[in-house]
Amino acid sequence: MKALLDLFLAKTCPLCQRPAGAVLCRDCERQLQAQAIPDPWLHWRDPLPVVGWAYYGDLVKRLLRALKYEKQVALAQPLGLELGKVWTAGRPKLTQAPWVVPIPLHPDRHRQRGYNQAERIAHAFCAWTGLPHKPQGLIRTTNTQAQYQLSAQARQANLSEAFDLGPDLSGRPVRAPILILDDIYTTGATVQAARETLAQQGYSVIGVAVVALPQPVVKDGPKRVLRNF
Repeated sequence: MKALLDLFLAKTCPLCQRPAGAVLCRDCERQLQAQAIPDPWLHWRDPLPVVGWAYYGDLVKRLLRALKYEKQVALAQPLGLELGKVWTAGRPKLTQAPWVVPIPLHPDRHRQRGYNQAERIAHAFCAWTGLPHKPQGLIRTTNTQAQYQLSAQARQANLSEAFDLGPDLSGRPVRAPILILDDIYTTGATVQAARETLAQQGYSVIGVAVVALPQPVVKDGPKRVLRNF
């Protein structure tokens, strides 16, 4: 009876459905770790420093899609862990540890999905790094259209006044700088809108930590890599 129960309750990998001792099976775990980019700190510079763990390629797309749209919430743990390893391995010199504020979902979208993937990633990230997590540092006041459907200019307009301070920060004295955390960085419109909201309330944003950065685009001719930064 116990053997049957153990078989029924056995964990399966959310990517390949094979048996998994942890969140992922060993093969998918190896593939996950192989996604780390060579220089995750390449874009940690003004005007908006960004650090990322991987490029938004095939496996990372599958991971984030499963996390966001297939209710594979457990995937937030290894993704946050890998991003946390990047931070602890090369963290910038700071006079004060930042508070980690994830990009929020609008309440309607949060109810529909059941969770905020950025918040879950931030939880695992902070568990590894020891940085304070402020899951409700920001709230989303406008249920904006999905960003991937819009041009860069339309994305900025779409996010105008989309954020406000949440209960973790609102009405409290400014005591620490902020590290914004999100699942993916594309044009930067979302994090820039969040940064402006925080700045208006006196908070300094030291940068952004993301699971995935946009894939480099290589043009024909001389090898020249163009990045969306």
